[in-house]
Amino acid sequence: MNKNSVIGFVLIFVIFFGFSWYQSNQYKKQVEYQAQQDSIARAEQAYADSVWRAEHPEDTVAYPVPGRSAGQPTGYQRIYKDSLLDVAHEDSASFVTLANDKVEIVFNTKGAQPYSVMVKDYKTYDSTDLYLIKPGMSQYGITLYAGENINTKDFVFQVAEKTDTTLVMRLPFAKGGYIEQKFTLLPGSYMMENDLSFVDMGNVIPRNVSMFDMDWNVVIPRLEKGYRNEMQYSKLDFCYPGEKKPEQIGRGGRSAEERVDSKVSWFAFQQQFFSAIMRAGEDFSSASFGIKFFEEDDPDKNLMICYADLRSEFNMAGGSVTVPFEFYFGPNHYRTLKSYDQHYERIIPLGGSVIGLVSRWVIIPTFNFLGKFIANFGIIILLLTIFIKLLLSPLTMKSYVSSAKMSVLKPEMDKLNEKYPKQEDALKKQQAMMDLYKRAGVSPMGGCLPMLLQLPILYAMFRFFPASIELRQQPFLWADDLSAYDSIWDLPFNIPLYGDHVSLFALLMAVSMFIYSKMTSSQMSNDPSMAGMKFMSVWLMPIMMLFICNNLSSGLSYYYLLSNLITMLQTWFVRRYVVKPEKIHAQLAATEGKPLPKSKWQQRLEEAQKMQQQMAKEQARRRR
Repeated sequence: MNKNSVIGFVLIFVIFFGFSWYQSNQYKKQVEYQAQQDSIARAEQAYADSVWRAEHPEDTVAYPVPGRSAGQPTGYQRIYKDSLLDVAHEDSASFVTLANDKVEIVFNTKGAQPYSVMVKDYKTYDSTDLYLIKPGMSQYGITLYAGENINTKDFVFQVAEKTDTTLVMRLPFAKGGYIEQKFTLLPGSYMMENDLSFVDMGNVIPRNVSMFDMDWNVVIPRLEKGYRNEMQYSKLDFCYPGEKKPEQIGRGGRSAEERVDSKVSWFAFQQQFFSAIMRAGEDFSSASFGIKFFEEDDPDKNLMICYADLRSEFNMAGGSVTVPFEFYFGPNHYRTLKSYDQHYERIIPLGGSVIGLVSRWVIIPTFNFLGKFIANFGIIILLLTIFIKLLLSPLTMKSYVSSAKMSVLKPEMDKLNEKYPKQEDALKKQQAMMDLYKRAGVSPMGGCLPMLLQLPILYAMFRFFPASIELRQQPFLWADDLSAYDSIWDLPFNIPLYGDHVSLFALLMAVSMFIYSKMTSSQMSNDPSMAGMKFMSVWLMPIMMLFICNNLSSGLSYYYLLSNLITMLQTWFVRRYVVKPEKIHAQLAATEGKPLPKSKWQQRLEEAQKMQQQMAKEQARRRR
């Protein structure tokens, strides 16, 4: 490589890291400024609340909804006209629990709403109970006009029925009728059915009222080892009726909001490996969604705040009506989510149409099949890698053979480079190269297409490992969690884009990529035009992959390491036992001086060469 190329690549590398460092600092400054502004706004709101309470001691105050911006109206309510509502507003709340072998849900009678959700059979990274919703970190209410505006989360419901699987709570009205919330949690299921009923309320709800609003706001805590990885794969999803693929907001850790003025079937507050999903049996008529992420150093170890403001329609023609809903509180496990036949499994980020098909029809079935017989997931990944390599071997072997033959021809290629050193002889050199390849029976492009066909598999694995709950907290060798990064050395400082630790699997993967690149680069000629390509493959790509994989799933780095090692073994086998240099040299000697049938590529090169010669002659004539 010449001096200018080296300087160019070094400058690109410096600019890349400098820009990343600058962007990181700017983002931190912006976050600090926003936190300061939020703190000021909260202080101003608290002062305004205290002044209002002093001036209106006879009224009550509703608590602000988590996840809303400071300064949003907190919803002050006056004394209610309905005497039973007034009593329910002042009554004392209690807690009731529904539980099975999968999940434990604690309800607050104030609002007849979920108070906390604990997913059983799973633990957080620090081995504590896994609360998808911590106590008090959820607010769920229904706003309805029943002679006056009411929100159910301001009132204490009466427990009308409680069994092992069912909880029924009611809010009565003085004019007759009641609002009923019925929750049913069946054994062995993460799904909870919910029937919202307005019973005998024809005298309470005006006839022209045909809809009610719902708001659900949840603070999702951090549950995993790596903040960046967890944030990257957490988001909010919602799905239109009849659609298979849900829409996403907040992907990649970006706070976002979106208003939807059409019907919505279901939505999900999705953490990397667990989700809270709500579906309307008769669809929501419209919705607004929002998601905001906490900083990594949040003292309460919260990950994100999600909210959904929803509108549903109902018909009170008969004086009573029941509106069905369902909630899912559980893992993002592909087969479990798919079993509900609502396309919930599509929230798992397995990639687009082609990549997703590879994941759903090849990788996941193979992974699940091996999991039936093998408990060690490190061995499963090894066998999965071998299976994929065998599956692709009809394609890759052609690439390896072509690569080995090119390596044998390297001395001949170097001679051609010495014979045609000038730029104006580029076409002649190219034509001579093509003649050489044809005499040796080598297709220079023969290895490219098979390698391109492997890309969907490689990218599918890139999407599968960080999103696979099967790998969560599964140890292997020095890694204590194959779904998160492994660390053999925690650094006392943070390196931009790299992190504050050293992942051994990522380091070994980068070393294996470097060694394989050195092996394959030996087939490249000494043509100066190839120097940049050599630098890219031998140095730049391994370094980039090291930085990328250092914070990703250690299972992913382990897979790439195994894939590189198997590829090196296949390359060695082909060069040692399949491609015989003496046969290639004998074939070259046998065809030397003999005319060879011209390929279309050679014909195009000759035509281009003739055109170049004609142009050169015309330029020479003009000069005369």
